[in-house]
Amino acid sequence: METMGQTSSLPLYQLLQRALREAIDKRIFGPDEALPAERQLASELSISRITVRKAIDGLVDEGLLVRRPGSGNFINTRIEKNFAKLTSFSEDMRARGRTPRSVWLKRSEGTVTPEEALRLRLSPGAPVYRFNRIRFADDVPMCLEYATIVASALPALDAVDVSMYEALEKAGNRPVRALQRLSALLLNAEQAALLQAQQGDAGLAVERLGFLRDGRAVEFCRSIFRGDMYDFVAELSTP
Repeated sequence: METMGQTSSLPLYQLLQRALREAIDKRIFGPDEALPAERQLASELSISRITVRKAIDGLVDEGLLVRRPGSGNFINTRIEKNFAKLTSFSEDMRARGRTPRSVWLKRSEGTVTPEEALRLRLSPGAPVYRFNRIRFADDVPMCLEYATIVASALPALDAVDVSMYEALEKAGNRPVRALQRLSALLLNAEQAALLQAQQGDAGLAVERLGFLRDGRAVEFCRSIFRGDMYDFVAELSTP
């Protein structure tokens, strides 16, 4: 803090936020570990408790910390996904300072199944690409993803590396809106093994149908999330 304060014109609370983010990124604090008390941070850093509280409030809003009344401020190991924003898994993880990666289960070319044809509004026999993989945040498996993409939306099957939405954006075919459905489930033996969980653990199934600006459906995706790692939130307002 002292070093940063000598070289930066940022307000103190933002400097503290930056320092805490770096400490979280470097795993100085372990998963679900409590931060030092606000009074202790203020005393050790010679800053006001108001400054400490403002810094921590911002990190709570970002989802990096969770405040537990009567217990303190803890590193948030859960991921909050805004259900109202159409962002990719990779974008969500990077925004939280985590590194997204994938382990591929299968990549294939084929033609639509009857269900896919109905959902994507395609004719029988239309070509599609299928992408099945385990999505990780750092080294933690977060979800299983089973995506079907209209073949004309991508230049080739191997165009998708880490982020499918980045590949679609490069091709000029990134979805701009989507219909999403969330439901609860219990992980079966195969899902649990892939997600390093236990059979019967709580999971979340998310089904997404993505559309281009001209109204064409381009993506049909089913994802199975670990229920102990993911929260979906949405902001509601009156009509």
